[in-house]
Amino acid sequence: MTDPATPERTALPLHVVEEAALDNFMQGLAPAHRTWAEASHFTGALGQVLVLPGASGRPAAAAAGYGSSTSRARGRFHLAAVAAALPEANWRLEGLADPRALEEEALGWRLARYRFDRYKAAKPPRARLITPPSVDGARLDAIATGEFLTRDLINTPAADMGPAELEAAARALAARHGASVEVTAGDNLQTADFPMIHAVGRASPRAPRLIDLRWGSDGPALTLVGKGVCFDTGGLNIKTGGSMSLMKKDMGGAATVLGLASMIMALGLKLRLRVLIPAVENVISGNALKPKDILKSRKGLSVEVNDTDAEGRLVLADALALADEEKPDMIVSMATLTGAARVAVGPDLAPFYTDDEPLAAALSAAGARVADPVWRLPFWTPYDSVIEPDVADLDNAPGFGFAGSITAALFLRRFVTASPRYAHFDIYGWQPTAAPARPKGGVGQGARALLDALPMVLGL
Repeated sequence: MTDPATPERTALPLHVVEEAALDNFMQGLAPAHRTWAEASHFTGALGQVLVLPGASGRPAAAAAGYGSSTSRARGRFHLAAVAAALPEANWRLEGLADPRALEEEALGWRLARYRFDRYKAAKPPRARLITPPSVDGARLDAIATGEFLTRDLINTPAADMGPAELEAAARALAARHGASVEVTAGDNLQTADFPMIHAVGRASPRAPRLIDLRWGSDGPALTLVGKGVCFDTGGLNIKTGGSMSLMKKDMGGAATVLGLASMIMALGLKLRLRVLIPAVENVISGNALKPKDILKSRKGLSVEVNDTDAEGRLVLADALALADEEKPDMIVSMATLTGAARVAVGPDLAPFYTDDEPLAAALSAAGARVADPVWRLPFWTPYDSVIEPDVADLDNAPGFGFAGSITAALFLRRFVTASPRYAHFDIYGWQPTAAPARPKGGVGQGARALLDALPMVLGL
């Protein structure tokens, strides 16, 4: 995954050339290379690649078009696309001075090496980037490793990624970093007072469970809660085939918090980390959860089930109630929760909710800083009445017809009442078309923004 630590001086130069700086670049070339660049119609357009041959015929250098600030604003990780077009060699960046851009491109190059090869052989790009001296390569390696874990978990089909396999992934991660894991599974969920996790998962022959990972003994307490619905048929409110086809990714929240936990532990952040994952399958059998059932939650609130396909908030609610009992310094939930969020902001942005203004500002700034775009949506309290039915405390799927992501977030907020800070991310967890550093498939969202914001938010 990471590039070998070849000394920078032995690597070939990769000149990063903006369109506005093309003339200066051309004037600095040797005459033969200038003639070659002109014959190749190199303009510095974003993504354009020019390999400059040496006297032996082997590459001597290369140039990567960096376009303009306007063209770059339409994407991110632009040099990651260049990696696949370069010949095998060690490369060092030249002509890119902005520290933030250097870090983004160095990370993007790492992320571009990801291949999901569990079922089919796939090779990463042959070109290797030498980390710029000003960039913390070890930190980027830890971030990329966490992101690769998230992608692998999401990309794995449900036949090979059920609740037990998700537990195994959490245990493997814990073993690498000296963390502990406790699991409550099957009917023990009822005994341990996780009735909604049990109710959603009981129809599957693959037992539901609550995975509880802990790491660290000093510093502020951070609890991450990730939705682990390993496959979602919709239950008795069954989805159509088209809507069901990507439901292997409905455990994307769990995959993302495990990826973030990997980053936190690898970097040795001074905090007390807890990761809670309600892992279930939402399938159909004779004892499946039924529309209009009323469930008791761990919090004591009663919940009317008006749609069995709104199961994610049910399992998250019990896990959030458990998290809240310890009153950690911050709780964050991450879930592929609503289609309404995708309608609102599309697949690129990760919407988040919080009532904490400093936290909101820190997340927004961090997302922009580390090329992990997030967007704040409101916990709009006037909509609270929408999730309050006549026969129970809460409704898991109100027939409001509007603001589906907001009402889902408001539902979750009811289960965090004692902890000082709470944020909820309604992520997509999927890259629908290939983009630089993000092949089509599972993808983490919000994790790098959270990681970058933690020192400011928690005073690390």
